[in-house]
Parts: sequence; C-alpha cells; structure tokens
Amino acid sequence: MTIVLSTLNARYAHASLGLRYLLANMDDLQPQTRLVEFVIGARTADMVEKLLAHAPRIIGFGVYIWNVDETTRLVAMLKRVAPQVKIILGGPEVSHESSAQPIVALADYLITGWGDISFAQLCRQILDGPQPLMKVHAGLQPPLADIALPYRLYSDTDIAQRTLYVEASRGCPFKCEFCLSALDKTAWPFEAERFLVELEALHARGARRFKFVDRTFNLNIKTSLKLMEFFLDKLAAHPDDPVYAHFEVVPDHLPDALKAAIARFPAGTLQFEIGIQSFNPAVQALVSRRQDNDKAADNIRWLIAHSQAHLHVDLIAGLPGEDIASFARGFDRLVALAPHEIQFGILKRLRGTPIIRHTEVHGLVFDDHAPYTILATRLIDFHDMQRLVRFARYWDLVANSGRFAHTLPLILGTMPFARFMELSDWLYAQTDATHRIALERLAALVLQWLTGRGEDLQGITQAMAADFAAQPSRLQKQAHVAAKNAADRTHAGQAAQTPPAALPQRQARHLAAS
Repeated sequence: MTIVLSTLNARYAHASLGLRYLLANMDDLQPQTRLVEFVIGARTADMVEKLLAHAPRIIGFGVYIWNVDETTRLVAMLKRVAPQVKIILGGPEVSHESSAQPIVALADYLITGWGDISFAQLCRQILDGPQPLMKVHAGLQPPLADIALPYRLYSDTDIAQRTLYVEASRGCPFKCEFCLSALDKTAWPFEAERFLVELEALHARGARRFKFVDRTFNLNIKTSLKLMEFFLDKLAAHPDDPVYAHFEVVPDHLPDALKAAIARFPAGTLQFEIGIQSFNPAVQALVSRRQDNDKAADNIRWLIAHSQAHLHVDLIAGLPGEDIASFARGFDRLVALAPHEIQFGILKRLRGTPIIRHTEVHGLVFDDHAPYTILATRLIDFHDMQRLVRFARYWDLVANSGRFAHTLPLILGTMPFARFMELSDWLYAQTDATHRIALERLAALVLQWLTGRGEDLQGITQAMAADFAAQPSRLQKQAHVAAKNAADRTHAGQAAQTPPAALPQRQARHLAAS
C-alpha cells in the first residue's frame, strides 16, 4: 500500500519543502510513503516508469506555475497506463480556478490550500474507507504548533548539493494584488525556539546554505534578530566554514536594531531579496501595495554603504497603470541606488490573485498558458511588451550575471534604461535570440556595440579586459591586448578574496568584482 509524493522541481538544486511537510505529517502512514522528485524537462514516460516502480496506490503531486504543463502530461499518461492509481493534486497552481483546469479533470482528488494535515486524512479515507464523496477538498489550516516540521527529512544529499528551503513564518499581511499572499490576510509565525532547534540540527549535519521562503522576514523584528543571532553565532564559531542565508525583506522596515545585526555579517554570507516592484505611487495604490518609497530607497542606500549583504531588488513591468516611461524612471532610480542585482520581472497572472479585477479597465492581456505572462496593457502594446521581455533577459545575462561588472557602467551611462534598451534592441537584431548565447559571443557583441558608438576605446577595452581576464584567450584579445597587464593586476587582486564555499556562483562573481 505505497503512497508516493512527487513534484517536478525547476532545478535539481531545488528540494521541495512542501512535499517534505506532507511526508512529515503522515503519522502512521509515513513508513509506506515515498518521496520521488523530478526536474522539469524529464521524459514523461521515464517519470511514469519510476513512479510505478513503487507499486503505488496513491500518488500526490505538488503543482506549481512552472511545472503544471509537464505535470498534466505526466498525470494523463499515468491515468492511461495505471488507471487504478489514485491521483491527488495540491499546490498553489491548482488551489484556485480549478474547475477549468485539464489536470484537475484528469485527477481523482484535489486539496486546495494547506495540505499539511489534509493529505494524510484523505489518504486514510482512500485506503481504509469510507471512500471520499467529493473530488475537491478544502485543506485544513491547523495551528502551526500542530504541524510536524520537515527538516529532518532533508537527506544528506540534499544538504550536500541543494539549497535548503526553510520558513520561520507563513502568510503575509500585505495585499499586493499581483501576489497570492494577498489572500492570506495575516502572517503566522512558527514558535521561534522550536524552529531554531531545527536549524541547529541542520547545521550540525553540514547544512550551510539556507533560503527562507517567508514573505515578510523582517515583519517581526524580535524574531528576525533571533535568527540573525543564530547565524552570527555560527559564523563566529566556524569562520572557516561559513553559512549563507537568503531572506526576503520588507524594504521600508529596517529599524536600527536590525541594521546593527546586519552590519555584523561578513561578505558572502547574507543575501536580501527586496521587492520594490514599482516606484510609482499611483500604480502602488492601484494594486494595493503599501510602501514608503523614500524610506525604501534610504534603506537600500544604507545597506549598500554599511553592510556587506548581497542585494537582489525586484521590479515588475506590466503593472496596471504603468507605462514604459514610468517604469523607466523607476528603473533608473533603482540603478542609481546600486544594488548588486535588479530582478526585472514581467507581470504574471497567478491563479487566484486579485490583479484580474483590472483586466477590463486597464486592458490587461495575459497569455493563456503558464506562466500566464502579461502580453499587453492599455499603456504598453504587445510589441513594446516583447521589447521589455527581451530587455529582462539580456539584463540577466549582462548585468545580473556579474560577468560584466566593469563594463556595465559604460553601457548604462547617465540614462540606464534608455541605453540598455538600445543595447537590447540591437542585440536582438543581431542574434534573433535571447537564450543560448555563448558568453564569448555575447562579450564580442557588447564590445562591438560599445565601440560602434564612437566612445572611449581605451576605457572600453580596459573594462572588458578586467571582466574577462580569466576567460579564454580569444576574449582577452577582443578586450584588447593593450589592457592586458592592467587586467591581470585587477584579476590578481580579486583572486585574493576567496568567496565562501556556501555562496552561490552568481553572488560569488559579484563579490569578486566588488
């Protein structure tokens, strides 16, 4: 009587926290429950074969925006070759607007919302009776103290090879209409000491890379400080084996006590994801986002000046009421603040989010297929939206990658959005592609674009040489032989600062360039 819990992760480096919560709360059914994870892009028939090798009576799938299409094909094939296996779905993608979804029609049961307790209850009914009468079951939301924590279920392989997802709280008190957390109404904290015991056990087993999925890490400063102190204690006790922690923070809420703790973290150990989304107050009001823009900007400036945290700051293009000019002003303002990375996101219509209420008035047109990206608004037509999509991709390749740290200021000049949009349009005209552009070719194209503008050749070649001194000799030649000695000296200085082993590769490049 095997029960299988499965999902398709976006990358191998991801380990499903949701499935481990379900497994931790199976109680007497846990010995007969198996966890089987895949990565998107796997062959459907291979996944079916591996799932059926466990001779399951029940398979539960975690369904998300990034895996719904492939999971639909997987469920369809399972139902054709093993119709006796009961399929239970759960996850944010199928918890809302479920009646029209093909994957829900294929499955036997659906649990909407919280599944920690409800999944095991439904399995017992299927296995022992009485058989469930309803297909759709609203998940029970128990007190957090009643939920068994899943962290012991991270395997040694997970700890050695994957980012470990953890959460000190669930939910969010804010109402941003583009986010599913707008439906939560509040945030619920796990008991801090209980959670810290779990972190201690993970660290003792060798865990060094922790990513918090809390939507509002710094909402409760008392708890935030306890977590900061936990990691600072580990850094003090093990300076040669540091931890790396990633938090999502509210940008306009950094009191002095939290700043003091943040300032104590050494380079390469702390990352903040900061959601600005838009600097336009009218747009913020339209989508129910409360944010003090001046205070948020001041906090980012403080973090850059007084901390060594890696800052990953988010903007969203395509929000109702925002045109390209407004977005460009916000982008330029953010560039001036100099965070390490700017995540240029394109609005997506997550199922269940209130953003849909603006569809008619603001002419929102979304793709019908996951990830439901915005195609046009009343203020941004389809062609310009595609230009923004390409801008976002090239920005990730050139700016966020950390590979062009010395060259990027020359690209952006004094008008960052306009200049990079010009480069983006030009790159697309030259390549007709935004993916699978080899680094060597991309560097050559950037060099060609810069030199073709008749600007300072020596400054350009020195910057390119500094960025690619460690790359193959052809890139060095493209960056100009005259700058090689200076680039070698720069690279030697960078090499002396070795990023911590736990630090992700992209962040390590930014640290080396700083």
